[in-house]
Amino acid sequence: MASSVQPRQLALALPHEEKLTRDDFLEGPANEAALALIDGWPDWPNRIMLLVGPDGSGKSHLAAIWAESAGARSTAAHALTADTVPTALATGALVVEDLRPSDFDERAMFHLMNLARQDDAYVLITARVPPSAFEIELRDLRSRLRAVPTVTLLPPDDQLFRGLIVKFCADRQMSVDEPLVSYLSNRIERSYVAVRQAVELLDTEALRLGRPVTRALAAELLRDA
Repeated sequence: MASSVQPRQLALALPHEEKLTRDDFLEGPANEAALALIDGWPDWPNRIMLLVGPDGSGKSHLAAIWAESAGARSTAAHALTADTVPTALATGALVVEDLRPSDFDERAMFHLMNLARQDDAYVLITARVPPSAFEIELRDLRSRLRAVPTVTLLPPDDQLFRGLIVKFCADRQMSVDEPLVSYLSNRIERSYVAVRQAVELLDTEALRLGRPVTRALAAELLRDA
């Protein structure tokens, strides 16, 4: 007897490329100061600068743009050690990504800041919260980090928020129309991480269900969210 149960289609977690060029960066009032910093290099107010903003706000995109221009290497803050500092700073420019409280080697960071000053190197640090919110044991490092000029990325305005929906969909090769963009912009939380999660959900479920990405599908998926 043939089974009437239909096999469930699985959504494959296919990799997608997020475009991180200068032309792909979405400009708006929320990030204009940060973009001006990147475009203004090497005429920075300080050779060590800090970009602060919530998850998904474009810090890594901006860092990638600057790294391309400055010939900078890149390292995760938690991966930096005192032994690797000279190599990391060998090109005279370094991106230190995602500095988090209690998740980095304080001595390595202090060594980096001293060596950058000694070698007249440039360092761009990204973080989700400013160093004033960190508990730092090394007193000299605490004062040094808190003295680093900081540029903050703000929450997205309406135009930027809609643009992010379109960009994240395009990064996943998803075709979207105005009704879908309008629905999402009015339905989901006004944050960078929320729009990324919503687009990921739409992409995953559309693949699983074998349906196009539409306002109707978005309404079904987000109705109880």
